Amino acid sequence: MLIKAFAVGGAICVIGQLLIDYTKMTPARILVLFVTSGVALTAVGIYDKLIQFAGAGASIPLTGFGYALAKGVEEGITKQGWLGIFTGGVTGTAGGIAFAVFAALLCGLFTKSKDKS
Repeated sequence: MLIKAFAVGGAICVIGQLLIDYTKMTPARILVLFVTSGVALTAVGIYDKLIQFAGAGASIPLTGFGYALAKGVEEGITKQGWLGIFTGGVTGTAGGIAFAVFAALLCGLFTKSKDKS
């Protein structure tokens, strides 16, 4: 399983690096592309199979965040109806979002920012 995770996660990262090197896309647009790709691949049923095959290799990259958003919306619709479209994605990814905010706070508290000059 470790080799599968490494191969799939590495392939996703290679795609990102190729987009950086050979296109004029900004990093922000590439990140958005990865998240929306995860949502789209989940919608057509491909990303579920990729997660089953590679585990963390598919769930950790940004495409996995899109997968978590899509799954949260699916669950939200099942539990709350149409209101779940708006609340399901946030509920499904709340743990990851909370950790990212907490980690950013720690970085801000324990590091000193500097000018680029």
